[in-house]
Amino acid sequence: MMTNTYEPFVGGVERSIQMFSDEYRKRGHRVIIVAPTFEGMPDRERDVVRVPALQKFNGTDFSVQLPVPGVLNRALEDVTPDIVHSHHPYLVGDTALRLAAKHDVPLVFTFHTFYERYTHYVPLDSPGMKRFVISLATGYANLCNRIFAPSESVATELVRRGVASTIDVVPTGVDTGSFASGDATGFREGLNLPPEAFVIGFVSRLAPEKNIAFLTRCVGEFMQKDDDAYFVVIGKGPSRQNMLKALSEFGVHERVRAPGTLEGHGLVDAYHAMDVFAFASTTETQGMVVTESLAAGVPVVAVDAPGVRDVVRNGKDGILVAEKEKPFIQALRGIRDMSEDAREEMRARGRQRARQFDMSASAGKALTVYRHLHSTHARFPRANDEPLRDALRLVKAEWDVLANMTRATGAAFGVKGKRATVL
Repeated sequence: MMTNTYEPFVGGVERSIQMFSDEYRKRGHRVIIVAPTFEGMPDRERDVVRVPALQKFNGTDFSVQLPVPGVLNRALEDVTPDIVHSHHPYLVGDTALRLAAKHDVPLVFTFHTFYERYTHYVPLDSPGMKRFVISLATGYANLCNRIFAPSESVATELVRRGVASTIDVVPTGVDTGSFASGDATGFREGLNLPPEAFVIGFVSRLAPEKNIAFLTRCVGEFMQKDDDAYFVVIGKGPSRQNMLKALSEFGVHERVRAPGTLEGHGLVDAYHAMDVFAFASTTETQGMVVTESLAAGVPVVAVDAPGVRDVVRNGKDGILVAEKEKPFIQALRGIRDMSEDAREEMRARGRQRARQFDMSASAGKALTVYRHLHSTHARFPRANDEPLRDALRLVKAEWDVLANMTRATGAAFGVKGKRATVL
């Protein structure tokens, strides 16, 4: 597993890698995770190889891998992988391409992110930069043997963008059993939430791409007109202070609880303490937190957007609305005014829906694809001299990386190039 982000950073990609890895290991497979160094990372990790990286890139929580020759080769010199699985199309993603070429094994790529929606973290953000990252990710996907899309919406969009590699829809699953029950009363007492309070919940990285400003306005206005409404914000990120400031300006700050990032039982208890889960992000490829909320029996109010609409069934286990404040607030009110019987029916449908995204099924599907790729992988043509054969594969990998970067650079300046293909 090759990734640019991992623990202790908490986000959808990191959780996906951890959950799939845990499930694979339960089934007897060995998983080695290659990730950058991060401040505060665990002292001891099982089969995790860390590569040097710049910390807090551009004032964010992200690390950026440094191209230090030899570090990875030394760490993996006794390992011969059957599959290389990349989770990013750049930096360590290029290394994944080289590693797969070195061992002549299939390369899988999970398209976790619409990268053009995150370019505000990069200096010189511009329309050209967005074209660059779209072209880079699309070209990279076409250099891989198989693509995992977290949802049907993403698969459809990738085809539209020109991805020709075979795409499998493999969502990150949820351990539905662990979300089935939680201590709602204890969580509410711990945060001084009244038993009769109507609790709006939100779990996410608190960052601009999560549409935090829009969500804050909707929840703030709703709470102004409902004195029994409280807002529980789980997560941290660069938008946290602005969010709390805006809620203070609405005059509802005394009914806001922001305990930071929660995991394990604490996160499960938080979901069970909620009456509705509010979500406004339009950048999701799946929206794992939405699935978790349904697994905990929490109805969802969300902006109708890719990823989220693949999970929430409008009117059955939640309400999907256009990205407009009035409909969003009305949807929150709709959940608030439901009879207890109607709300319980929605909770039950949500739990039923979440079972379709169980982690065991997702891991089983991924492993089936791995086995098929491994058994049918077309090996690089054999040469009389084995070192020459290895060298040819690596030269091709370097050429693919360079050609993809060149195409993406041309796209940034409006120059069309040929689409990358798998050879």
